[in-house]
Amino acid sequence: MEPNTTSGSSPESVKKKYLGILIGVTAVLVIILGYLIYVYFDQKSKMEEMEVVLTAEKDSLTNELSGLLYQYDTLKTNNDSLEFEMTIQKDKIKRLLAVQTSNAQKIRLYKKELSTLREVMKSYIKQIDSLNTKNIKLMAENQEVKSQLSSVKQNNKELTKIKKELSSKVEMASVLQAKDLSVVTLNSKGKPKTRITKIDVIKVCFILRENPIVAAGNKEIFIRIIRPDNVVLTTSADNLFELKTENKKETEKLVFSASRVVEYLNQDLEVCLFYKNDGQLIPGTYTVFLYAEGNEIGTSTFLLK
Repeated sequence: MEPNTTSGSSPESVKKKYLGILIGVTAVLVIILGYLIYVYFDQKSKMEEMEVVLTAEKDSLTNELSGLLYQYDTLKTNNDSLEFEMTIQKDKIKRLLAVQTSNAQKIRLYKKELSTLREVMKSYIKQIDSLNTKNIKLMAENQEVKSQLSSVKQNNKELTKIKKELSSKVEMASVLQAKDLSVVTLNSKGKPKTRITKIDVIKVCFILRENPIVAAGNKEIFIRIIRPDNVVLTTSADNLFELKTENKKETEKLVFSASRVVEYLNQDLEVCLFYKNDGQLIPGTYTVFLYAEGNEIGTSTFLLK
C-alpha cells in the first residue's frame, strides 16, 4: 500500500520546520550569550575600576594615617596624663596602618576613625597650647618672684649693712671721749719740774666730753704711763683692767698706772689722776693712754730729763 501523505507534511518539510526552530533557538541563545558576555565584561570593567578606586582610597588613607602619626609624634608635652592619652591614639593609628584591606565598608569605617583621630589631635593641640601658655605665664611669674626675692635679699643685705653701720656709729657715739689731755710733773711742793730727781708726782688732767648718748653714772677712768723702754709704770702687778679688742667681742687685761671713779652726768667733766713717783722714772719720752669703759679715749706724750 502507498503511504498516506494527505494527512500531514512530508519528512523534509518537517525537517525544515525543526531546523528553523533550531536555528531560531540557536539565534536566541547566541543573543543571550552575547548579552551575558557583554554583562560579564561590563561588570569586570566596573570591578576593576572599583578596585582601582578602593586601592587609591586605601593608599590615600594610609598616607593620611602616616601623616597623622607624624603629627602626633611632633606633639610634645610634660603632662604625663596627656602624654599617656596621646600614646594610646598613636597605637590605634599603628594598628590601622597594619591592616591590609580592599573592603569598601572597612575603608569607610577607617575614614571615620581617621576623622575622629584628627578631632582628638586638635583637642590635644589646644590642651598643649593652653598648658604652654600657662607654663609661660608661670615661668614669667616665677621669674618675677625670683626678681622680687633677689630685690628683697638685696634690700635686706643693704638694710643689714645700714643697721650694722648705724650700730657701729651708735656704739662709737656712745663711747666716752676725752679732750684737752695734759700731763704735768710736779715736785713735792706742787711746782712743775722735768728733772727726774725733783719729780714727786705725775699729774694727768683732761675733760670728759659732754655726750647725751652715754649712760650717766659712775665711770672708772684708767691711765697707763709707759716709759721710753715700753715698761708700764704701776704700783702693783695686780692693777689690771679689761680693754675691748678691735672686734669688740673679746677683752684683754692690761696693767694700769692709776685709776679713779668719777660721777658722769653727760656734761663736760674735768678730771685729774695722779701717779706718785716711786723711783721707776728714767729719762726720755713717755706716752700716756687714757681708758674708760674698756675703750681708749685719749693719749698724749711728755718728756723727762
